[in-house]
Amino acid sequence: MGATTTTDQAADSTTAIVPAAEADLPTIGMDGPIDDDEIRARMNAIAAEHWIARTPVGYVILRYDDVLAILRDKRWHNAAAKAAELAGITDPDYLAEAEGSVSILSAEGDVHMRLRRLVAKSFSPRSADRLRPFMRDVVNGLIDEVAPAGRADIVTDICEPYPIPIICELLGAPKEDWKLFSKWAEDVLRIFNGTAADELDMIRAAQRDLDEYTRAMIAKRRDDPRDDLLTDLIAAEEAGDRLSTDELVMMVNAVIVGGTDTTRNQLGCAVAVFAEHPEQWRLLAEHPKIAPRAVEEVMRHSGAIRGTGRFASEEIEYRGLRFAPGTMVMPSLALGNRDDAAFEAPATFDITKEPAEQPHLTFGSGIHYCLGASLARAELQEALPLLARRMPDLEIDGEVTWKPSTTAIFGPARLPVTFTPH
Repeated sequence: MGATTTTDQAADSTTAIVPAAEADLPTIGMDGPIDDDEIRARMNAIAAEHWIARTPVGYVILRYDDVLAILRDKRWHNAAAKAAELAGITDPDYLAEAEGSVSILSAEGDVHMRLRRLVAKSFSPRSADRLRPFMRDVVNGLIDEVAPAGRADIVTDICEPYPIPIICELLGAPKEDWKLFSKWAEDVLRIFNGTAADELDMIRAAQRDLDEYTRAMIAKRRDDPRDDLLTDLIAAEEAGDRLSTDELVMMVNAVIVGGTDTTRNQLGCAVAVFAEHPEQWRLLAEHPKIAPRAVEEVMRHSGAIRGTGRFASEEIEYRGLRFAPGTMVMPSLALGNRDDAAFEAPATFDITKEPAEQPHLTFGSGIHYCLGASLARAELQEALPLLARRMPDLEIDGEVTWKPSTTAIFGPARLPVTFTPH
């Protein structure tokens, strides 16, 4: 399984190269919600026959091997650099500011390699592991608030407040500032939503406030080093090279923004799918050591990051198609994670099955593989077994509502549950 690309590409190499814009490809309309049942069903049907489909803004990549190949091809650049443009924002000052700033999310080539090299040690599994006791304390504290009643909204009571104290602890920020971090992260991430053009003032205000806060925190930590990520980043050096203050601000902001909504939404997706599989919820409670495997299966089956964007930095030929510079492609992580050529019984959620030979796609792949993957894994591995043990007999209690399809990071907006008080 998962080994079709080489054969397909070899077959394609014997045929004429066709410009993608002129190719006879299936089309997926976007005149309704992207996660609408009808559109999802159509995408699944197309994926059974094709590896690519045309959309009004580019091409969606539908199969695991092709998603992986494009994410690993350095000629395809991260579309985060074009987020404002794609959102329909036309404000020249904002666009100029966005273009002139450096972000590890959108940097490419030597710039990206340098940033990644300088900060890699600070985001290692070992760095994440030192926070595990604190993660357990946070989860237990949140459960304590709802355990006597045997009723909770998983989103508001558990998921939303969970990651922020951990980010504060990670950076050495005052714990009382967690609500500020939460609001800033939510507002800054609006740039990736379909509503960004209408919310530009809110986005700019959050970016400005977060930037000012971060610069003040960096200044304090230079004078008062501590055992935290911010001190590690300030001290990070290789061959005499260090992060500048602007780069430090960028990295800290990326941690605050990238480490909040992703974790809270993924945790919500996880509890939602476990609620549909009560026998596996009990199994996780009884055998917490299978948490690492459970987390990987959750992220494969119900990942909060369902897709990403890339654009061609030059003319690219792939599988018989020629993509012009600037062409947008949207590798579907969700469809790749459900590709039966890569995973056995991919629609089935089962935390007991042997791990697949290849990784799920929710963390991405290639040079832009999620820098915070170790931290995210640790947060989920600590939270889920505790929730399963302390919220036995979990059941959905009412209507589960999901965030709009235009939201960059998908997850439940409301997840009411009941459980046996404990």
